[in-house]
Amino acid sequence: METAAVIAVSAVVAILVIIVVGYIIRLNYEHRLRSEIEQARKSAIQQSRAVLGGKFTEQMVPFFPDFNYDPTEVRFIGSPIDMVVFPGLAQNDPQEIVILEVKTGRSAGLTPAQKKIRQLIEDGMVRWEELYRQVEGEP
Repeated sequence: METAAVIAVSAVVAILVIIVVGYIIRLNYEHRLRSEIEQARKSAIQQSRAVLGGKFTEQMVPFFPDFNYDPTEVRFIGSPIDMVVFPGLAQNDPQEIVILEVKTGRSAGLTPAQKKIRQLIEDGMVRWEELYRQVEGEP
């Protein structure tokens, strides 16, 4: 066989090997990418369910049998704290105001803002304020 023919056949074989190896690498990359995307989706769904479950639990806590307050005396806020309780309000005789944060899950902890709010309350940095608005047409 001539040298030119050997070089041509070798070049064609090399090109085919490069194409096959490139295709295999691409398939491997696509498989890993699909796997990572699927895992990210599952993680996002699991995290979303945990958050929704926590939000649901926060709103249902006043109706649990071990809740220490009258559910009619609870006002749900949601953020940055979950609820405010006015013990005695049902009898028109509120005795105190309780800021209540509900935590669910193993790693649940206060956010920095909630820690700051707790500290403000403990330091007595709470006050009463009234705002009066005149309704249009009233003297």
